[in-house]
Amino acid sequence: MTYVEPPLREPDLPRTAKVRPTALRTGWTTGACATAAAKAAVTALVTGVPQQAVEIGLPAGRRVTFAVARCDVEPRRRAEAVVVKDAGDDPDVTHGAELTATVDWRDTPGLRLDGGPGVGTVTKPGLGLEVGGPAINETPRRMIGQAVAEVVDLTEVGVRVVISVPRGEIMARKTTNRRLGILGGISILGTTGIVRPFSTASWRASVVQAVHVMAAQGERTVVLCTGGRTERAARALLPELPEVCFVEVGDFTGAAVTAAVGDGMTGMVFVGMAGKLAKLAAGILMTHYTRSKVDLSLLGAVTAEAGGDGDLVAAVAAANTGRHAYELWEAAGLLTLAGDLLCRRVRQVLLRFAGHAVQVDVAMVDFAGSRIVASSGRWAA
Repeated sequence: MTYVEPPLREPDLPRTAKVRPTALRTGWTTGACATAAAKAAVTALVTGVPQQAVEIGLPAGRRVTFAVARCDVEPRRRAEAVVVKDAGDDPDVTHGAELTATVDWRDTPGLRLDGGPGVGTVTKPGLGLEVGGPAINETPRRMIGQAVAEVVDLTEVGVRVVISVPRGEIMARKTTNRRLGILGGISILGTTGIVRPFSTASWRASVVQAVHVMAAQGERTVVLCTGGRTERAARALLPELPEVCFVEVGDFTGAAVTAAVGDGMTGMVFVGMAGKLAKLAAGILMTHYTRSKVDLSLLGAVTAEAGGDGDLVAAVAAANTGRHAYELWEAAGLLTLAGDLLCRRVRQVLLRFAGHAVQVDVAMVDFAGSRIVASSGRWAA
């Protein structure tokens, strides 16, 4: 199959992401709020005292305190706590959601984490979660486990935590959950615990500003990362570069590339995961979910080019998500080969968009952000 260069597109922002007159506030993820609710409820269960505030640790090590909106306890039997989500200035349908944790004891040591009403159930593969289980992502699961372990010794006692969200099913109607096979409620998300307004025009301006600041300090290689996990992977990949060189672009790759060319950058490295890379490979430089979607036919073509058989090509082309395609490649032993081809396509798109004014390298990381699994050629996976 002959590769045809895709047209380059940088869609406009959605209406909800236009410039606001005031500075943007960060907020808290559903994962952070669920963690705070869980710790407050377990603390109340142990002490018999309703909690009014609770402190938790975020993945990067920062400690933060959350107000507890409601806390009820039947001493030594059951407790429930509610933390209300503040999404800051991000246009988030879960702003104001009541993240609720209900806890009781188990006979078996350890933590059992379940989803209650308003938390979606996973019905399709490709999300990194067990089909049939609650849509509580890996980082929130780990945060909840660590927070509960600050209160009780899970090697000696057992605790069951049920996370629920009143009206979560209604909120989910305004998300892409149903298309992804998450039914019955919202997802408990977050990789840092903090909601940053990635999808706003002000965030785009901050991306451009970050490139300008880097250029003003005499640096000539910019590393574009899509978020916190990819930035951690990028820093491990390029430890010789100072912190200022790493720019979290969110959805605004095009804006960052334009700024880098304008500031005379000579080198550019893009580090991302499969979904964002697939969008970029299709020529889409502003990847907000309301303005673009993963082109699974493109991933199917990459699969064929990597030597996948007809069944694998069809499975990838019908995949639920970019992550699902990644998992299919991995299961077939084609992750590195297909990933390398995808990275090369992204490199060609970025080179064309930059007018070939900079050298470009592209790397794909796994979904934990812990290792490079493919690249456009500079790094061996």
